[in-house]
Amino acid sequence: MIVEELAGNVVQTNFEVFDNKTIKEAKKRLIDIVGCLIGGANAPGCPELRDLVKEWGGKKEATILIHGGKAPAGNVAMINSIMARSFDYGVITPYIGERPVWAHIAETNVPTAITMAEWRQASGKELLTALILGDDLTTRIAAASTRAISQGWDTPGTVNKFGAAAIAGKLMGMNERQIINAFGIVLNQLAGSFHPIQEGAHAFKLAQGLAARDGIIAAELAGKGWTGGSDPLLGKFGYFALYCKEHDPSPLTKNLGKEFYGDCTFKPYPCCRFIHSTIDCALKLVHSHNIIADDIDGVTIDVAPMHFDSPLNQPFEIGDFPQGHATFSLRYHVANVLVRKNVKLEHLTEEFIRDPEVGNLARKVTITGVLPPDMIEAAGVTVRMKDGREFYAYEDVAKGNALKKPLGKEEIVAKFRGNVAFSKTVSNGNAEKILDMLNNLEEIEDITRLTSLLVT
Repeated sequence: MIVEELAGNVVQTNFEVFDNKTIKEAKKRLIDIVGCLIGGANAPGCPELRDLVKEWGGKKEATILIHGGKAPAGNVAMINSIMARSFDYGVITPYIGERPVWAHIAETNVPTAITMAEWRQASGKELLTALILGDDLTTRIAAASTRAISQGWDTPGTVNKFGAAAIAGKLMGMNERQIINAFGIVLNQLAGSFHPIQEGAHAFKLAQGLAARDGIIAAELAGKGWTGGSDPLLGKFGYFALYCKEHDPSPLTKNLGKEFYGDCTFKPYPCCRFIHSTIDCALKLVHSHNIIADDIDGVTIDVAPMHFDSPLNQPFEIGDFPQGHATFSLRYHVANVLVRKNVKLEHLTEEFIRDPEVGNLARKVTITGVLPPDMIEAAGVTVRMKDGREFYAYEDVAKGNALKKPLGKEEIVAKFRGNVAFSKTVSNGNAEKILDMLNNLEEIEDITRLTSLLVT
């Protein structure tokens, strides 16, 4: 069975199989997500979740990063993952050849791998091996999920749990049957909805963390002898039957053990990826023309129909969780750029979101769905001035596109440092030590050397 091949690949693959490119890409994901975790450590909801996890208590297995304190590994991985997702800034979207696989994998898998490696006293090589295998498995399952039963499923709450279970199982030294059982247990935990994104609620990042927690719990149960069924992926009531109207199993095993996939679309801006082309257009306009926000009569954003009919096209209204709504608002982000001439993490804090100048301009934004349906990464922005002038910019793909406009390593490192500067939780000296460790992770024998630096 295919699930046996997948489990066998997780169990049998060791670090020596990976080529330099695979290792370098995994390190880039680590640098990016650790930076986002630092940046999101005190994002709305995270301190409260930290306090709750500490109230729950339990075995002191792993470290709550940045905040400190230890708790059971599943709970720690959950909060570490949620901090990483908090500003929706982490690397996403793997590619298989030229095909993008729409997924948010790394914000679950990187914190899971770090948490499990600390708990199991693993080396850097062991962490990298588990992460690469977990990312690859998650990507393959996501790629095989060609059409969901409901467009409302959010993949962090579904496919990510299989990857997190694989990472946990690998670092726990589980055998193939135990890995399959962990997948079967995961099958009974799947969930995750776009509803919190629609509403701008804290819960938009919850599925990301629950995937980390549930994957670890599934592996722990399997390690204690729990069974989960023989074919949790392609069985009669398996994942694909329950969650996909259509699926293509070929990505599950094509070049298995030879090619290793993972998120590779690195975000230059802290927001939904499908807003990035709009931001690129707005930045082009404000840097090419003397645009003064007070002189703008109106703005039109052209996107593909799927974004016109999505949460991105919500009226700009500030609710109980301002950052949640702003993060997924086309109107907010284009107005923010036109007013401030740049994009910074600070612009997703409540003080900046409530700026009336940005809010007033956001309400002058009209959104159309006139671009071709297959141009889902494209955007056009028209700015109409009160004196009758019009300025227009168009981008077919956004900066960060892995094939056409990839971020360089130096830009990913600069982003890491920007997260550190915003967070003000990790000293610059420790941040540089963290970067050096992540760049040379295979040389580290004890991951606690890394996690100790990631506590204020």
